[in-house]
Amino acid sequence: MGQKINPLGFRLGTTQNHHSFWFAQPKNYSEGLQEDKKIRDCIKNYIQKNRKKGSNRKIESDSSSEVITHIEIQKEIDTIHVIIHIGFPNLLKKKGAIEELEKDLQKEVNSVNQRLNIAIEKVKEPYRQPNILAEYIAFQLKNRVSFRKAMKKAIELTKKADIKGVKIQIAGRLAGKEIARAECIKKGRLPLQTIRAKIDYCCYPIRTIYGVLGVKIWIFVEEE
Repeated sequence: MGQKINPLGFRLGTTQNHHSFWFAQPKNYSEGLQEDKKIRDCIKNYIQKNRKKGSNRKIESDSSSEVITHIEIQKEIDTIHVIIHIGFPNLLKKKGAIEELEKDLQKEVNSVNQRLNIAIEKVKEPYRQPNILAEYIAFQLKNRVSFRKAMKKAIELTKKADIKGVKIQIAGRLAGKEIARAECIKKGRLPLQTIRAKIDYCCYPIRTIYGVLGVKIWIFVEEE
């Protein structure tokens, strides 16, 4: 029937957990959601702004890539804990970076009485995360690398991680063709209908001179 569901939302409560942990009264629930979105957008904008300053450097797999996999927000009565899970936290380890980020985030917090506590956690296996692979593919496509070559290289990077299967799909005006189409490459197993199978997923837009391309990545991590 062509009916699809997000693999992460499909597995909430089994193999996937929420990225926000807090309680609010029904009348204040929408404000809490908006505050979470502002905090996440502020962190991502800070990373992008500081990455542009070093845009002359190549985004390589082991050095200068600053890709956020996800952001956890835990709210208490007087404290908001923000845990940033990032692939290569070189930028945020610089002196004064956390303090500068806290000042920007404090402006987005509704309550003045709540203080912010920011923690950085490096992802143990970066190429096990679909966001990092999507960022790598985006960098390759923006540098005029063939989309098939970029997809195959991303598949090769997953060999360093302990995964059971991966699928990459790119859709749009591939190679500048007039008619948009979708290309897909797959390796290993990918049981999307199995709830106990832990699958990471991301959807990532890439802006090119021919238009916007959409990248979708599924990674079969393990089965419980």
